[in-house]
Amino acid sequence: MSPAEPLLSVRDLRVVFPGTAESDAAVKGVSFDMTAGETLGLVGESGSGKSTVCLAVMGLLPRGTTVTGSILFRGRDLVPLRDAALRPIRGKEIGLVYQDPLGALNPVRTIGSQLREPLRLHLGLSRAAADERAVELLERVGIPAARSKLGSYPHEFSGGMRQRVVIAMAISCSPALLIADEPTTALDVSVQAQVLDLLQDLSSELGLALMLVSHDLSVVAGLSDTTAVMRFGEIVEQADSEAVFTAPQHPYTRALLASVRALESEGTR
Repeated sequence: MSPAEPLLSVRDLRVVFPGTAESDAAVKGVSFDMTAGETLGLVGESGSGKSTVCLAVMGLLPRGTTVTGSILFRGRDLVPLRDAALRPIRGKEIGLVYQDPLGALNPVRTIGSQLREPLRLHLGLSRAAADERAVELLERVGIPAARSKLGSYPHEFSGGMRQRVVIAMAISCSPALLIADEPTTALDVSVQAQVLDLLQDLSSELGLALMLVSHDLSVVAGLSDTTAVMRFGEIVEQADSEAVFTAPQHPYTRALLASVRALESEGTR
C-alpha cells in the first residue's frame, strides 16, 4: 500500500440478508475511505445499517448473506475471501470492540486465557510471553493489579472493566484498524466517557485508524476526524466532522442534531 492509498476503501457496498428481498437491502451502496490514523464516526439511528457495515468489513455476516461491491483493506478486496483467508486478518490487522462486553467474553474462561489466545494464534508467542503481553495490555487499558486479574472470570469485573478487557483483546496484536461498534451502549453513563477517552488515547498513541460506530452524535462529535451519517442503509452525509456538526447539509443530519440539542436543553433545566 502506497502512502497515497487509503487503509480502508469501501465502494458501493450492498448487503442483503438471507430471505430478504433485494429491495430491502440492509446496506445500499455505501462508500467511504479511511486513512491510517484517522478516526471515522459512523452514526445513525438503530437499524440504519451501521453494525452491518462493521460486520461486512470483518467478514462476520450470517451465512447466505449476499455482499456486493468492494472492501479494500491495504489494497486487498475482502469481499470474495473465504473465512479461512479472513481469519488471519481478523484480530491481527483489524480489531473489533463489541457493544456488549459480557457477550463478547466467554464466561467460563479466565481473562488471561482469552487474552492469550490471539497472541498465541496470530503472533506465535509462548504462554509465558503471552502472559507478559497480557499484563501489559491490561495495564495499558487501566485495569489495576493487572497480573492478579489474569485468573479472574468476566463476571468478576464491572461492565466498564469488562469493556476495557475487550479493548485490550482488540488491540493485542497491534491492528492497523480498530472498529468500535457502539462501545459504550451497555455501560453506565459514569463510565462511558472513560471508555471513549481510552479509545481516543489508544488511537493517538498506537497510530491506528478507528471506526467509531454510534447512534449518538454526541459520542463521536469530539472524537472523529470525519463523520458519515447513515439512514435506511445509505450514507446521507459525509464530511469533516466539524462541518457536519456546525453546518449539516442533509435534513436528516439537522434533525438528529436538533434532537440532541433538545435533550441537552432538557437536561440543564
